[in-house]
Amino acid sequence: MSRAGKSSKRAAKKTAPKPLLLPEVLDLTAAGPLAQSLLSRRGTELSVDASQVRRVGAQCLQVILAAAATWKADGMRLGLEKPTEEFLEGSRLLGIQVDQDFAVPELA
Repeated sequence: MSRAGKSSKRAAKKTAPKPLLLPEVLDLTAAGPLAQSLLSRRGTELSVDASQVRRVGAQCLQVILAAAATWKADGMRLGLEKPTEEFLEGSRLLGIQVDQDFAVPELA
């Protein structure tokens, strides 16, 4: 393999950050750390892995939706990976229909 091929593979690895793994419980105590984790990754394409979420509260959902709006304003993608039924149902109960690109609902 040529040197150019190796360097482009290294560059590709650097641009694909590891997904942000959400904790099992997204309650009030998780909101601050979640906001900090998201802020530290601002300016990058990001996937959020919701495969371990068993309970989601309004505060964390608000943090996630605010991040989605921020990423959208920055022209970046904030995606959702492997949401559990509990994550989706908790979001629905709070009046939010979440899709894989964290579409932020338009307010009337």
